[in-house]
Amino acid sequence: MSKNQSQTYAFSNRNLWGGFLFGLGFAAFIDETVFHQLLHWHHFYDRSTTDIGLVSDGLFHAFSWFATVFSAFMFADLRRKQGFWLARWMGGVLLGGGGFNLYDGIIQHKLMRIHQIRYDVEILPYDLAWNITAAALIIVGVILIVRTRKQLPKGEEMLSGSQSHS
Repeated sequence: MSKNQSQTYAFSNRNLWGGFLFGLGFAAFIDETVFHQLLHWHHFYDRSTTDIGLVSDGLFHAFSWFATVFSAFMFADLRRKQGFWLARWMGGVLLGGGGFNLYDGIIQHKLMRIHQIRYDVEILPYDLAWNITAAALIIVGVILIVRTRKQLPKGEEMLSGSQSHS
């Protein structure tokens, strides 16, 4: 195994978490930009005044950018240390994006009812499209993660999670 392959395996979990944060941040950014700002379908919190909704959108937008920026630092560090593993990182991206959307669609939309995708329309097609797309992203992400995990040499599965990354 080359030094670069060894470094990539050593940073397996960092690739996964960096991708996960990027996917989460990117999905939240797209939700905020498209559905909140451009289409005006809803705010992050719709159970109060429009002003409160706008403040909640600002906080939500800040969260998405913090996750995305932090993941960019992780990405740059992986590249600098020659430990970037595209397939593993992309698995994390899909898992993070799909996980965010499924959490949003089930927990925030249905259980907490802090907002819906749209109002004054038949909501079922929107809910189905949102949640099925989220589940598909999660499934593809998990498949990529499992495939990359199988590429780890024997014993590396344990080391990649507990090794100190100096």
